[in-house]
Amino acid sequence: MSKDDSGTPQGAGSRVTHGGRDPFSQHGFVNTPVYRGSTVLFPTLAQLTAYDQRYTYGRNTTPTTDALCDAIGQLEGASFTVLATSGLHAVSTAILSFVEAGDEILMTDSVYFPTRRFCDQVLARIGVKTIYYDPLVGEGIAELFTDRTRLVFTESPGSQSFEMQDIPAIVAAARPRGIWVLMDNTWATPLYFRPLEHGVDVSIQSATKYIVGHADAMLGSIATNERASPHVKRTSIALGNAAGSEETFLGLRGLRTMQVRLDRHQRSALEVAEWLKTRAEVAEVLHPGLPGTPGHEIWKRDFLGASGLFTIMLHPVSQAQLAAMLDHLRYFGMGYSWGGYESLIVPFDCSSYRTATTWNREGQALRLHIGLEDVADLKADLAAGFERMAAAGSSSS
Repeated sequence: MSKDDSGTPQGAGSRVTHGGRDPFSQHGFVNTPVYRGSTVLFPTLAQLTAYDQRYTYGRNTTPTTDALCDAIGQLEGASFTVLATSGLHAVSTAILSFVEAGDEILMTDSVYFPTRRFCDQVLARIGVKTIYYDPLVGEGIAELFTDRTRLVFTESPGSQSFEMQDIPAIVAAARPRGIWVLMDNTWATPLYFRPLEHGVDVSIQSATKYIVGHADAMLGSIATNERASPHVKRTSIALGNAAGSEETFLGLRGLRTMQVRLDRHQRSALEVAEWLKTRAEVAEVLHPGLPGTPGHEIWKRDFLGASGLFTIMLHPVSQAQLAAMLDHLRYFGMGYSWGGYESLIVPFDCSSYRTATTWNREGQALRLHIGLEDVADLKADLAAGFERMAAAGSSSS
């Protein structure tokens, strides 16, 4: 709960609906228009020389980007918010804001793979060492600190494998040492977890996912507390961050319905996850919002909700059986990204890119995103897929 300018409490739904809006500065139109362009004119030589006006150049900011930054900043409780062209761009900009040659960073071993690739290929080239750590380390992170440790990067739950990190414990260990804590909070969004309120310095989202919400734009956001603000602002300007006008508008449009969509994603995903637990084909369900699953107690303590993304482990099947299941699904599409209105399913195996931990579960892992379709149809679609999988096994024996 936050307060508006008059001190009146605002719920999350009100902030999502009204944050960043100023209709009467736009002739009463309820949505901020799309401001396109690079050049911004200065009325006098004195203002041009002083660079003294609200808008100076299209790459820096526009009324459209300001509106979305203001709205996200209100949700995050942030001192400063800036957009990026994608979630990965937001991650790389945030990390580069704090490191220099000779530094070390601690990176959760369960991180989104493109973030790992950025660390191994780009940071390594500029003399920054990445040390991967067990996402379940909690307060034990302190044992990994050295005089060169500059930041700890967290992602909770973990990409694909859904380990829940003890964020308050990591913050408590890092803060006395002056070590920055960054978090990829795409899964929960600030509606269900507010990293800055838990002591995290920088909250990152792939706004491509639940903010845009319709699988039609790439966008990222970086929200900071006060002490991190100048670092991120300086780096963002230097790197030429400039989220596109159309993408920003789609982010604004999606944000207005994010709360109601997330509520549906959450309820439907939990129902499908509970049903999948009863299926003989499923060995394990990895969903932190589900009682009895790994990380549930941390989720229950720190989070306000769950989104539509989770993983299941099948009992061992052949590739032919897996293809029989997945190739003919009606409502679940196979494709990367998630957070849109549509349901998705992709197989994965993260064992080859773990270095601090081991992914050694038997059977095939499937990551599901539960969209806005009717749950009965989604269950029927998966049930038919399981039947095809079984039939393919029988025909090959």
